[in-house]
Amino acid sequence: MTELNIQEKMIIADYENKINVLIDKMTIEEKVGQLNQSLPSIFGAFGMTKDEIIEKLVKGEISYEDFQAMERDYHKDDLRRGLIGSMGGITGVELSNQLQKIVIEESRLGIPLLFGLDVIHGYRTIFPIPLAEACSWDLELIEKTAEIAAKESSAAGIHWTYAPMVDVSRDPRWGRVAEGAGEDTYLASVIAAARVKGFQGEKLSEPGRILACAKHFAAYGGAVGGRDYNTVDMSLQTLYEVYLPPFEAAAKAGVGTFMSAFNDLNGIPCTVNKFLLTNVLREQFGFKGFVVSDANSIAEVVIHGESVDRKEASKKALLAGLEMDMSQGTYQ
Repeated sequence: MTELNIQEKMIIADYENKINVLIDKMTIEEKVGQLNQSLPSIFGAFGMTKDEIIEKLVKGEISYEDFQAMERDYHKDDLRRGLIGSMGGITGVELSNQLQKIVIEESRLGIPLLFGLDVIHGYRTIFPIPLAEACSWDLELIEKTAEIAAKESSAAGIHWTYAPMVDVSRDPRWGRVAEGAGEDTYLASVIAAARVKGFQGEKLSEPGRILACAKHFAAYGGAVGGRDYNTVDMSLQTLYEVYLPPFEAAAKAGVGTFMSAFNDLNGIPCTVNKFLLTNVLREQFGFKGFVVSDANSIAEVVIHGESVDRKEASKKALLAGLEMDMSQGTYQ
């Protein structure tokens, strides 16, 4: 990232002042609302519950076409109340503009929504999977494919992608190897920086740029037995020498967001792991952006046995340094 000039620093200072004034006006509910990401829901459509819809799908009583055509719930009342800070699963400028208009014109403070989506190896133009791209060692081309994906997705109303995945993976049994750069720490690090630059450019304010997200923090690719979501048991030496460098490279490249990992690390779920999210990420890497959970991972802290309920899990996640709950409303 290029160094800021005096004018840019003054603009940032002005924005920070406006943000502080806005925060002072917010209620507790509105502040918590900015920590929540929501997804459109089809459940409740046709007057049926989630379980009833799934049962009818399994029995073939609802066709795939009918399922896709079901009216979605976009939580418009919550948008008006300022209880949602981000939405996932929204594509198309017509819909995103419609929802953004509700927030800007009808909520008390008019804080814009952040629209996020998985844009892993292209949006409309599809490129080779990240693992295949990594085989080329062509950093310029890898940066270019991320740039094209950013242009296409931003044109569809998307602000934020949950990429790049920078997990080092050395167990071929792990099902998500294809999303990263493979087993080599150095290669994963330089590709992480290239993808961040491709998505975000030199300035996020440039047209056709979107916010990047380094995931999954951390050591997700080191799951015991290659079993997804499984525990990770490793020494600090292995963690620092093999699994953390790509994340540090992404942070140094200016990545705007990080995503915590589903797994636990040496007994502590990454979602509530203060050592990772504060000591390493903030203090050692100097990261200034925000951290989002993986989908439902705050609630899954209960399944890990680390918390008795979602309320306790939410408290631990916040205190550890996790600022947005993806898709489950756990912070609400």
